[in-house]
Amino acid sequence: MSAAKQILALNRFDGDDTAFLPPDLAERVIRRRATFGAASVLFYEQPIEMVRGEGVYLFDAAGNRYLDMYNNVPSVGHCHPAVASAIAAQAARLNVHTRYLNRGVEAYAERLLSHFPAPLSNLVMTCTGSESNDLAMRIASAVTGKGGFVVTRAAYHGNTTAVTAISPSAFSAAPLQPHVRLIPAPQEAGDVAGVFAAHLRAAIAELEESGIGFAALVVDSIFSSDGIFADPPGFLQTALNAVHEAGGLIIADEVQPGFGRTGAGIWGFTRHGIVPDIVTMGKPMGNGFPMGGVVTQPDYLAHFCAATGYFNTFGGNPVAAAAGNAVLDVITEECLIDNAALSGDFLKQGLLELKKEFPRIGGVRGAGLFIGLDFINPETGAPDQPYASNIINAMKQHHILIGAAGLYGHTLKIRPPLCFNIGHGTLFLETLRRVLAGG
Repeated sequence: MSAAKQILALNRFDGDDTAFLPPDLAERVIRRRATFGAASVLFYEQPIEMVRGEGVYLFDAAGNRYLDMYNNVPSVGHCHPAVASAIAAQAARLNVHTRYLNRGVEAYAERLLSHFPAPLSNLVMTCTGSESNDLAMRIASAVTGKGGFVVTRAAYHGNTTAVTAISPSAFSAAPLQPHVRLIPAPQEAGDVAGVFAAHLRAAIAELEESGIGFAALVVDSIFSSDGIFADPPGFLQTALNAVHEAGGLIIADEVQPGFGRTGAGIWGFTRHGIVPDIVTMGKPMGNGFPMGGVVTQPDYLAHFCAATGYFNTFGGNPVAAAAGNAVLDVITEECLIDNAALSGDFLKQGLLELKKEFPRIGGVRGAGLFIGLDFINPETGAPDQPYASNIINAMKQHHILIGAAGLYGHTLKIRPPLCFNIGHGTLFLETLRRVLAGG
């Protein structure tokens, strides 16, 4: 079996190897490395300098235009004029900490909460998805009195100390923390709900037996870092029942599947017909502006706040609220949830047709504009991560940007901005076909 891959190792430029780069690019990379050190991460065998974005496209310093199939953060499109204008106007008027009344912030909170089912009626604004998940974990532990968390084997939920512990795809040499249990991602066929819930129940039992106890299941409802597992709709209902039977909570991480990406409502969890106990959000809620949020029940939040003097200096500042409100406007006015369903179905069907032609394509999975495509060894069926990397870099040479996901790094993670249309899909499918055929 192929070895598991760290998330930052997928499609990563080797910063120590600049000899093959053009001299000016090599010099830029060396300077960056000197400034940012080991934390400098660049994509592709030859890094790109991006200078502009517009809709589904990015433009490099040489004037090349790239179709962006990878970045979910600019959810409604790179540099959307309505969002950019809202940010600029509010920044020119007022941006201040959150301990003053502000009508724009209050109106945005009410509008956002109107998209959640009861009893999810309280919002805490943060600055990042990592911060949101960190806070959600703290709330879950306060409510349950327990310290244990269950996540899938290749999950990614952020980069604070607490959240990195439940992000196994970010691990390198760090050991699994004793309060965390890993379970397999949902399987592709068979009794998806039953098998996933059985693994979950076993992990919960281990945490209870250890004395740490079970606080919460943290789940990205489309399992993006695991390789995208969306179907069948509803399979998470059985898991939610198992969580509640054990006295725990379910935290739905909507940073990636949220805001209409699955094409089946504004939240990924709605495809499964569940109401989570806590929902977390991140930068896509502001089209890339640094903002996040946690939505939960009032009694859960009150329980947490009674035990800690929580505050957030800049979470939910007026500029963030303006960005978030503009994103909701664009999603509605441009019918982006319906577009995600329509364009995503076209893209998925096209990929299934390519699968018939190219035996190196394994599974094709997803919902809306979030699709995973596996590459395999056609003789053994084993994951083929090197081939996936080759395809990613070849697509970049054809001016299409895409990345990898999955436990073994062999899955193309396809998640373009929500303004992606069928014409863009046709370009992507035709280019991928040429690359797969060796053109």
